[in-house]
Amino acid sequence: MTRSEPPAGSRDPDALIRRAGDRGNPDFDQHFLVDDRVVDRIPGYLPDDADRSHILEIGGGPGVLTDRLLAVADRVTVIERDPTFAAHLREEFADATDDDRLTVIEDDALEVALPDVTACVSNLPYSASSEIAFRLLPLDIPLVLMFQQEFAERMVAGVGEDDYGRLSVSAQHYADCEIVESVPNTAFDPQPAVQSALVRLTPREPEYSVADEEFFLRFVKAIFTQRRKTIRNAIRNTAHISGLDDADAVVDAADEELLGRRAGNVAPAEFAALAQTAVKHGFDDSDNG
Repeated sequence: MTRSEPPAGSRDPDALIRRAGDRGNPDFDQHFLVDDRVVDRIPGYLPDDADRSHILEIGGGPGVLTDRLLAVADRVTVIERDPTFAAHLREEFADATDDDRLTVIEDDALEVALPDVTACVSNLPYSASSEIAFRLLPLDIPLVLMFQQEFAERMVAGVGEDDYGRLSVSAQHYADCEIVESVPNTAFDPQPAVQSALVRLTPREPEYSVADEEFFLRFVKAIFTQRRKTIRNAIRNTAHISGLDDADAVVDAADEELLGRRAGNVAPAEFAALAQTAVKHGFDDSDNG
């Protein structure tokens, strides 16, 4: 007997998990949203002008968020590496799959080729959230992603704030980042040990330009490994990370006032200018790779 599918957006989270036949395993970073009030709000955090024609979800699990996304998107693609949940999603949403409105890719989101999508909305596995986010950010699409609260606060922090760091500069290089909702651990099953937060990342061009984006991000990473040092000392101490051939030449060419500050008090645009100085003066030839 074929089960009649309920309308998209109306499925009960607990019932979905029961039908999946396999509860989340925290050892595998599986924490599923069960608070339908939170789930119902998530698609609405996309920017009003976002193109919802093809939404990507990473880590579909039992399909709680998938159900809500199918109610607002023309097409949804889910990347789910757990074969049990991938099979469940295809069966649970068989009508949408048959109509080519849902595609389930059974693979690792860090390894599989990402499809051509217009937005991404996901409750990310926390252990891989940073790596996944930085696969998504260069796609230049709006993102609504669930992170650990602490990670989210570092992502959105402004210059001079305690949480400001490499993550802040790198994420804000690609997008405007804002926490749109803090989510208690009671909204999940199994409950994680930490609180969570939804972050909206709206793509935009940075207010500065960089000649070599890969070097810029590597340079920022290097400097923040010595965030308690002055920029002068951080440049000199991290040439093995940034790849500079001549750190002293960069220091000699850089602004003296900036060199006396620490990384937490350097704005992204100032990092960009400093990276440009490093590209110009810090290499033995024109190849900075």
